[in-house]
Amino acid sequence: MSLHWFSPPVSVRTTRPGIAYQCNNVEGAAEQLLQWTKRGPKWHSAVQLCMDAMIDRVKPEVVRRAFLEAAKEEGNLVPP
Repeated sequence: MSLHWFSPPVSVRTTRPGIAYQCNNVEGAAEQLLQWTKRGPKWHSAVQLCMDAMIDRVKPEVVRRAFLEAAKEEGNLVPP
């Protein structure tokens, strides 16, 4: 299975203090989303879009935007 890439990367906090993850693909976004705890409406949307992108129903750029919004909602977005 090939990765579904997007650009530019979205930088998010990880469970390790001081360590950020530069997410640049749908599969990485899905992995990060599953580690978050708040799981609000933007999280749910991003998860669904990740699943859709993995079967080529939406473009990775759509997932990037949703992942960015979910990261803001969760408080995990690292500003550029």
